Formats: sequence, C-alpha cells, structure tokens
Amino acid sequence: MALLPGNTRALGATLQADGVHFALAAPHATAVELCLFDDGGHTETARHALPGHTDGIWHGFLPGAQAGLVYGWRVHGAWAPQQGQRFNPAKLMLDPYAREVVGRYQGQDIHLGHDPADPSQPDPRDNAAEALKARVVADLPAPTPGVAVEPAQRVLYELHIKGFTALHPDVPIKLRGSYAGLAHPAALAHLKALGVTTLCLMPAAQRADELRLLNLGLSNYWGYSPIAWTAPEPRYWSGTPGSSPRSEFRQMLDALHQAGLEVILDVVYNHTAETDEFGPSLSLRGIDNASYYHLEPGDPSRYLNWTGCGNCVNLSQPLVLRTVMDSLRRWVQEFGVDGFRFDLGPVLGRGNAATQYRFAGNAPFLMAVAQDPVLRDKLMVAEPWDIGPGGYQLGQFPPGWLEWNDKFRDTQRAFWLCGQEHPGALAQRLAGSTDCFDPARRAAGSSVNFVTAHDGFTLTDLVSYNERHNLANGEHNRDGHGHNLSYNHGVEGPTQDPAILAHRLRHQRALLAATVFSLGTPMLLAGDDIGHSQRGNNNAYCQDNAGTWLNWPDANRDLFDFVARLLQVRRARPVLQARTWWQAEGGPGGVVARWHTPEGGALSPQQWNDGQQRALALHLQDCNNADCLLLINAATQPQVFQLPAGTWLRHIDSSSGAAGDTLLAAHETVPAGSLWLASTQPLFNA
Repeated sequence: MALLPGNTRALGATLQADGVHFALAAPHATAVELCLFDDGGHTETARHALPGHTDGIWHGFLPGAQAGLVYGWRVHGAWAPQQGQRFNPAKLMLDPYAREVVGRYQGQDIHLGHDPADPSQPDPRDNAAEALKARVVADLPAPTPGVAVEPAQRVLYELHIKGFTALHPDVPIKLRGSYAGLAHPAALAHLKALGVTTLCLMPAAQRADELRLLNLGLSNYWGYSPIAWTAPEPRYWSGTPGSSPRSEFRQMLDALHQAGLEVILDVVYNHTAETDEFGPSLSLRGIDNASYYHLEPGDPSRYLNWTGCGNCVNLSQPLVLRTVMDSLRRWVQEFGVDGFRFDLGPVLGRGNAATQYRFAGNAPFLMAVAQDPVLRDKLMVAEPWDIGPGGYQLGQFPPGWLEWNDKFRDTQRAFWLCGQEHPGALAQRLAGSTDCFDPARRAAGSSVNFVTAHDGFTLTDLVSYNERHNLANGEHNRDGHGHNLSYNHGVEGPTQDPAILAHRLRHQRALLAATVFSLGTPMLLAGDDIGHSQRGNNNAYCQDNAGTWLNWPDANRDLFDFVARLLQVRRARPVLQARTWWQAEGGPGGVVARWHTPEGGALSPQQWNDGQQRALALHLQDCNNADCLLLINAATQPQVFQLPAGTWLRHIDSSSGAAGDTLLAAHETVPAGSLWLASTQPLFNA
C-alpha cells in the first residue's frame, strides 16, 4: 500500500488507530524512502517514498501499519563531503526518534558511508541486512508520579545501572546488572538505608561502541556513545518474558519512585557514536550531516570536536533542537524521569559561526528548557565544561540549574591529602563556592559538591594510588587524568599494613564528611560507601567487568554505617542543609557562619592565605539559635581546639568513625586528618 501524505506535527514513527505516521527532519535531502523489514530486521520487505516535504520535514502515513513494524530510512541527496553533505542511499539510517532498536553495531566497515579505500567517494555496498533499525512501539501507560524532594535536603548518588547489582549476592542471578536488578528489594534496601534522596543514573540510552574498543574486545561501558537518544539500552534488560527494555526501564523507575527516591538520568546530547569523519554512518550523518552536526567552517568535511569524541551536535539548528527537546520530554512523560544530568553541558549552549560558537546562558536550548511546560520544573544538572574554546563555564548556567563543581573536588583533595591549598580556599568551597555561583541569582544548593564521580578514581583508590593504572584500557596508560591530587599513604595499591589501612580510612571518612556537611548539594559515587576499588583505573569507561562492578562480597559495612550516619545528621540539622546562603556576623537572617582558629580567635588575612595553616573551626547558627560546629584538622599532627562557650555534643568523629552524642570539654584534641561535627542538641541518644 502506498503512503498517504502526512504532516509535521510529530517526528519519528507515531502509532495511530488506523496506521503509523512517519516523519524525518532532513532539510537538505532530495528524497527520503521508508524501508520496511521482517520482524528480525534482516530482510527488506517494502520500500516507500515519503510523499510529503514541508519545511525540511519529510512525512507520510502508512494505513493499517501496527506496532512491531521494523523500519529504517534511505536518504537521497548530494555526496559532497567538502560541502558538508554525506548522503548515501545505499546505507540504511536509524531514525533519530527510534524508541526501540533492532540490531547492534559491531564495527563492520560496511556501515561506513565513505569508501574505505577512498574516503572522498561514497561506499556503494548496501548495509540494510546488518544496519540498525527502529521498531514501531505503542506508548506505555502513564508513569507513577515522581518524588518531590526538597532542594535543600537533596543528596545525589551517582550509579551505573549494570555495575550496581552485577555482583550483588542478594539479587537473583538472572536479574543482576539489569533494570530489574536495580528495582529489586535488595538494591532498594541499600539505597534507603544509606539515606540518599536522588539517584543519578549513568547513561541508559542505546549506544554503539567505538570501533577501537570493539577491536580490543571492549565496550563503552559507561554509555557515553549514544546512537538512539530515546531508546533504553537493551544490554541492561533482564530478558524476563513478557517484558522489553522499555517496559523494564519504566518498571524500574516506578519501583524507585515507590521507594521514595528521585531519579535523574545522565543524557548525552552533545555528540553521537558516529564519531569523526572516518566513523560510521548510522543515523544523523546520513540523514542530514550539515544540519545535525557542527562542521569546520573552513573544511566542512571535518567536524568541530569540543567533546573529544569526534563530533558535536548542533543545537543552534531548530529541527535538531526539536529532536533533543522531544527526546527529553519522552523520558519524562513516558518513563517518569525526574530530571537530567547533561554531559559536557556547554556544547548544548554554544551558538554557530556567527557567534564564534560562544557559550551563552540564553542559548536556544537553555531558553527552550526554561519555558517548556514539561521540563521547566524538572531537576537540571550540568557538567559545566567541554574541551572547546571558553569551555569552562562553572557557575554560568541559568538560575535553577545545579552544576558539578570540580573546584570543590580539587580543593578538598588538595587540602586533605596533599598538604596544599589554604584555609581561605577550603572555606570558599565549604560555603557553597560564592566565587562561582552568584548568590544574587543562584540558590544555595547550586553547587554539586563531590570528591569523586564516575570519571576518575573511586574514593578508595584516591587514598591508595599516586598514579593512574589504566593499562587495561589499551591506550598505554595515557588516558585518564594525570593530575589526581591523590595520596597512597606510602604503598601503591593494596596492602595488609594495618597502619596504612587505618590512615586511608581516616581520610576517606574525612572527605565524605566534608562533602556532606558543605553548603550545596552533596553527591556521592556509588561504591564509595562500601569501599569499592577499581584497582587504580581512573578512566574505567571501557571496563565492563568485575573491576568496575561494585564489589559487594567485600563491602566495608562499617564505612557504609558511617556514611548513613553522616546523612542522618544532615537530615536532622536544617542548619546543615542548603536553604539559604551563609551570612557573615550581623547579616540579614539565615545561617550565620563564624570561622575561627583552633585557639578560638578570628582568622587574620595572613592566616586565611597561609598554606601551612591546616586547621580551622566553623560555627554555624541559624535564626532559631540552632548551632553546629565543625572542627577541621587536615594536619599530620593532632590539634587542640578551644570550643565556643556552651555545651557541645559531638555526633561525628571521622577519625574513628564513631557516632553518638559525646559531651565535649572546653578544649578538645582533634586527631590528625580528621573532622568532628558537634551541636548543642542531642541527636543519637535522644
């Protein structure tokens, strides 16, 4: 049956009662063909020219078509790499709106749009039998309502869906490493007992692994290589009969919500798995290369590469922006996602050649999110840097956004582990980084405070290795960050020396406490709460194995209990939550922050900037006269502190890991490398 004219109201494949509507944004194409396949996607069964072409969108309606139909696109146009176009109808293209993908990219050179022997020429081989294809699907039922988390009480917990349960002994083997595994009561029990409020799931969109990794027998385990922005990755599906990757992902979200957890999804709209000009033509490249990607102005056969992944998606193009916005809304409206963390966020806010590709806080994407009725109230978190010109944009995202704060990470590491930085720098990070986030326009929780994240050492490795150990990645240990501000405490890697192990744990606990009690939104890395190690690999993006999967059998339960107590204290003490910016003495309401030397006096300008000054006290008091006291000693020797007048009960001692209400004297000795937290009201023994 021939296609009927369609419309431009919806892109992708839209299931209707009497058939399926198809639409593809390809402004520079001369013709578009819809190719239909058997259920397995192996044999082409029909081919239809889309009859409609309106405002750069090709469209048509196929009467009688139903859910389950497998399809792909052949897009006709000029093969002119020097002008930025790479149309090749011999190659079947995956719909950018694919909601379920049939097949997996295995690195075959038949997926190259160009001739492998002569990249200036198109490759004539037909790849349809092996190409990625989309399956038409029906909408899932409406998701369960999301979880309302008070911003001041939010605690982020970054985890990998597979890695979190792949080795969990209390999750059934058939569910480990899957969406269903994360929804299992054993996984939920850990998260609830820990006390985090918000999960940040690493990328779950379907990916295509890079050829280099495939040739090494590796994969892009982290998932930062997307090929279908709105299709849940099938490798995380348990295969349970009667389910699908889409339905199981949704069931996972429902279970997390029912457990009281907010869920945000790490999304990668800055680049795709098609990589650079030598990469495969899987989707956007063969649909309309010059529209979807930023190309070098002087040589459009090459890609601007502010991502380090070979290409950059061009959100200054309206139809590309529409594609990304529709994808975000789909994650919210169909799956129930509560927000997003945007990988390499500045790429999304860059303009075009006319603006010299500068990042702008009022870029089209950021403006679109701000006014969108579905997205504007969702949690938005930016990774505020890329590798392009002016790529470091910490503090420059719009009000309401949270931003990963690497200055917090580096200052805490330097102060506690390396004997670097001065009290003024530490205080700036503890107080919410007002040098980066303007208190006049940003909320006190804008800074995402973290010491570790997926990218870099785990907390255990941070105190166990001076150098990265990334040989397993196949790049001769050149990949990953070389400046880690880590400290191995005298032995590189594992040791049985009880003194070294005790020192390492002491610093782990101090860094965790500093993260949880600082002003802002704390973020913990899954596994840091149980002492997980990646054996010194600080760039384990391609290690889908027991080296990255959380090591539950060897979990440090005492460390877990300590982290849970930290979060319990934070929940119980509003003065430790990011409700308002801290004020100096005599400021207008809110929390007053008083900084003291160990002797109880105010710090002089010289002491604030003295790199040898390793100890200070912070006294917080709110308008209800609720007090908290942090005693910080990052020195290598114990330090005597004179406490403010009053009755103080210590709740947290990072040196021993002990928690309880211990009455303090007027003078107390804080061990080396330790943080104490006290208040004037009972907590644990109340």
